[in-house]
Amino acid sequence: MASERDARRSACLEKASAEAGSLAARGVLMGGNAFSAVLLVKGELSDAEKGGEAPFSGADGRALRASLERLGYAPEDWEWLLTVDGGGELLDSALLREAVCALDPATLVCCDEAAAALLREAYADDLAQIDSLDEALLAPGVVVHVCGMRVLNLGGFAAALADPHEKQVMWARLKRIPPLGEPF
Repeated sequence: MASERDARRSACLEKASAEAGSLAARGVLMGGNAFSAVLLVKGELSDAEKGGEAPFSGADGRALRASLERLGYAPEDWEWLLTVDGGGELLDSALLREAVCALDPATLVCCDEAAAALLREAYADDLAQIDSLDEALLAPGVVVHVCGMRVLNLGGFAAALADPHEKQVMWARLKRIPPLGEPF
């Protein structure tokens, strides 16, 4: 006999699966571990990713995962979302917002300016309510609280890996989003 808790868990998983299936059917590319605290959002794909390699499987993905683990996140506590579909076309901003809402991260990391630009569009009304101009514009390196999420725009993570100084800048930015801890 299934408990009430098991029934709720099953209903939650069915809902998440239906939402993910609906998003995928409309061209949204996402992966990683559902219900993770961190969502990595990317709009500028590497040549390897454009050629069919899995997103975040290159140097940028390895560096981001290592950085998150060093900050104290569990190694599997991340998921990813692309701001382009399989054909390389930009997602509609409303569809991006729906995807972010379905994935429900505590922390969203924009890995490049393309991702930040579409996120600005998707959350324009919410960002307009913020007094600080740097926060409202999702300036690189600034942590912004939007709709219950911490949002950090790294401002070009993959490109920064080629320059030792820029790598340190990215590390300093990532250190602004340590794990929040368990909510219970």
